[in-house]
Amino acid sequence: MTPGGTPDAELTLDAQSGDVAALGLLLARHQAGMRAVALSLLGHGADADDAVQDAALVALRRIGDVRDPAAVGPWLRMIVRNACRTRLRAAQDTRFLDEAALPSTDATPEQALERHVLRDWVWHAIEELPPPVRMAVMLRHFSSGVTSYQEIAAACAVPVGTIRSRLSQGRARMAEALLATADSAHGDAAGLIAASRREALETLEAAARGEFAEVLAERWSPKVALLGGPHPVVGREFLLRGMEGDLEAGVRQHLAHVVASRDIAIWEMDIANPAENPEHCPPAVTWLMSLDGGRVDRLRLYHPRPPGTASPHPRASGTT
Repeated sequence: MTPGGTPDAELTLDAQSGDVAALGLLLARHQAGMRAVALSLLGHGADADDAVQDAALVALRRIGDVRDPAAVGPWLRMIVRNACRTRLRAAQDTRFLDEAALPSTDATPEQALERHVLRDWVWHAIEELPPPVRMAVMLRHFSSGVTSYQEIAAACAVPVGTIRSRLSQGRARMAEALLATADSAHGDAAGLIAASRREALETLEAAARGEFAEVLAERWSPKVALLGGPHPVVGREFLLRGMEGDLEAGVRQHLAHVVASRDIAIWEMDIANPAENPEHCPPAVTWLMSLDGGRVDRLRLYHPRPPGTASPHPRASGTT
């Protein structure tokens, strides 16, 4: 701790209770030591800066794991050291919220955030990102099946280098916000996800009852654009025909996972094909939706690559 400042142990306990300002102060206090570790392993350059930013975000998610609050400084430097080693081992595909930075747990990123109130701060920071950056961050760190750079690039129909750039931008902006100790009140992130999950389930149930047209009229813009082909398909009719065609063929979608912010929703579905045509559709589909005024105005349907198959290519479409 600095002379006359609040002890590390006290700040750590406050941070574990959800005080973002306390965590920001800890990171600012130990930033020089964290950067020194990064420089010793990676040298001067962007990689060292990225490793320190990585560590700040890992600390945000894992501060509750600190068992000795007075030893938070060595804990932070350990995160930086492990983040650097991860970069050295796999520089071509390093995750900026890398679970390798600390002993792994069975919890998903979303479940880890649920364990303490800093979750809402995380989602507030994510909401401040530009929509294309936010979509990449949400897929990379909160989806269950579209997480590799290649998959995200295919899902968003942009080059892998663009995804790397967007994730780097997201990492930097979130770390900067954390170090600024933004501790104002934030919205209920869990509430947004729960509401989107209910809407997804209601949408599937309504479709099964033959009421998908009513859902589209109520919750989707009349000028909704379906992305994926050379030109967007505008309007609800194509979506309605696609859903009705799949249902008539015996195809059913089952909700697997939801990620949502104010104006982006990601619904990950498992697909069950009819027994007589088991390869009618790929085994899963991800709905990537942009919202305007609470109504879906853009949709991209993406089929994630099954494990063990070749590198993905763009497979967005209007139907499953």
